Amino acid sequence: MYLLKLKGKVAIVTGGSRGIGFETAKILSENGATVVITSKNVKQLENASNQLTNVYPISADITEEEEVKTVVEKTIEKFGRLDILVNNAGIFPKIKQLHEISDLEWNEVLNVNLNGQFRFTKFSIPFLKKSSGTIVNVSSDAGLKAYEGFNADAYSASKAALIVLTKCWSLEYAKDRIRVNCVCPGVVDTDMTKPFLKTEKDREFMDNDHPIGRIGTPGDVAKSILFLASEDSSWTTGAILAVDGGQSTK
Repeated sequence: MYLLKLKGKVAIVTGGSRGIGFETAKILSENGATVVITSKNVKQLENASNQLTNVYPISADITEEEEVKTVVEKTIEKFGRLDILVNNAGIFPKIKQLHEISDLEWNEVLNVNLNGQFRFTKFSIPFLKKSSGTIVNVSSDAGLKAYEGFNADAYSASKAALIVLTKCWSLEYAKDRIRVNCVCPGVVDTDMTKPFLKTEKDREFMDNDHPIGRIGTPGDVAKSILFLASEDSSWTTGAILAVDGGQSTK
């Protein structure tokens, strides 16, 4: 039985059509929130919203400022408020060494994983000020430490930058009673990680690489986001929470 920790709250979850975003939208709505989910993939977005209750899809490309602004404006027009922003949308590039990455590839990753979070935060802040709302950024343990053989420099750079921005925003908006926190997942079983989990041997290796003995599920991360989005964490801001089975401690 849920305690409806978020009753009456309105949330936006970017990249909410699948994976961590989908599970986050699910658990927020189960706890009483009205949730707007975004994605530029209209079909996936509609499929996700059809599976959930009190979840509303608005398609948008996170790299387009006007489309991001429209999502926030439509949320306010329909529901009259905004209490929670979950900056979850992101992409993972092909693994290459730095000297092999093109300008286009580098900029594409940063435009989604970093600039997109900036855009949604920028347009949400005026309304979060009114509600003393909260922001949860979804970074990665790849933003916390370097990994040998993990040559996805643009991804690591974008996720590390989001960690620092979390701290900056938490200070900048503390006077407005806006809390800003960040979760850093390890390897989670999603569409994004499927290329690395093609065989049982791949999965066994990845499970064993995490001190707790398994990779994560989207639900593992969503539960942590719920904590940071709710009043259970009312005295927590600027926190960087590793949700990675102990991987970042190694």
